[in-house]
Amino acid sequence: MSKIEFLDLGMQPIANNFLSSVSDIKNEYKFRLAVTFDDDTKLVSLSNFVSPDLMFNDSYVYHSSLSKTMRSHFKDAALSFLKDYSPEKVLEIGSNDGVFLKNFSSKRSTAIGVEPCSNFANITRDLGYATYDKFWNNQLAKEIVLNHGKQDLIFSANCICHIQNLDEAFSAISKTMSSTGIFVFEDPSLLSMINRRSYDQIYDEHAHIFSIIALRNLLDKHDLSIFKVQSLKVHGGSNRIFVCHKGVRSIEESVSEIISKEIDAGLNTIDAYRRFAYDVEKSKRQLLDIIHELKRKNYKIISYGATSKSTTVFNYCGIGTNLIDYIVDTTPAKHGKLSPGAHIPVISPEEGFNDTVDYAFLGAWNYENEICEKERKFLKKNRFITHVPYVRFIK
Repeated sequence: MSKIEFLDLGMQPIANNFLSSVSDIKNEYKFRLAVTFDDDTKLVSLSNFVSPDLMFNDSYVYHSSLSKTMRSHFKDAALSFLKDYSPEKVLEIGSNDGVFLKNFSSKRSTAIGVEPCSNFANITRDLGYATYDKFWNNQLAKEIVLNHGKQDLIFSANCICHIQNLDEAFSAISKTMSSTGIFVFEDPSLLSMINRRSYDQIYDEHAHIFSIIALRNLLDKHDLSIFKVQSLKVHGGSNRIFVCHKGVRSIEESVSEIISKEIDAGLNTIDAYRRFAYDVEKSKRQLLDIIHELKRKNYKIISYGATSKSTTVFNYCGIGTNLIDYIVDTTPAKHGKLSPGAHIPVISPEEGFNDTVDYAFLGAWNYENEICEKERKFLKKNRFITHVPYVRFIK
């Protein structure tokens, strides 16, 4: 393999590791967050992977069901799969709190989950779904086939990009999928990230950011074919990739169409990534300039959303309590804690999103429309700040 490093986002913490107190700071784990391009497979990955046990455990805090956008998204996805493919056996890898699985309520005996975070695995078990609180690999695949048979639909959302050993992951999927079954997964789009300059898609959990070019190369080794691709708006731009055993289904035009767009953007060459790295550095300077200028004028600035994305931005840009007073977030498990790395206090919107706030950095920019609709009163006289696709105010 010929891996070329093109971006260094500095020392970063575990993006979802919120600290309970100041005393936890001295033992906080950090690593160098850098990104590489593999000139052989065309895969974009982190230079240094973090141990999965440090990221995905029973203290994991991200609940998919807390977002109205994601509840609707996964319900629509489940209904479309049932309509178009009529799967009898369904497996979800990375089932979180059951936001997707619960749409198969009439098939609880044949819908199962894989969720290494035991706090979430317990939720789906309580809902009636068999759930394995283990990491996805060949050994687990054998166990599932033995206990439940091969699966007609294997679904995974924002999870495959977390798996460091993709060869084993795809091998396990090939062995678990029935002969006419499909594997459907959603992950952030590399093309969208490059076009939007949304470098905060890069953090510890995202071991890889996928292009369809790279995925086609990787899946081919396991006799798997991409037969359809859908572009999605969720998470700031994602792809829904449909995969089958090679030769089972005809390849739809959507595959060649998006690959053409990726080639036009240069995603098969290092030059595009070097330009991206330049844009990231420029974005950092512009964001710091605008926040420093607002602070000089004594405006109160907070952050809206204690997200993994904002963890990357704050630690890369060196933004702490000197610039951001606190972060408001709707997740109860984050309240009263300090943000990873930057150590900014996190409180509830009810406590801190009030008339004293002048500006709010939009840490959850991927939910911009939902948030702006919810916070219309705030936007009548105040502004959100975002860095995507460029540093600007949201009115």
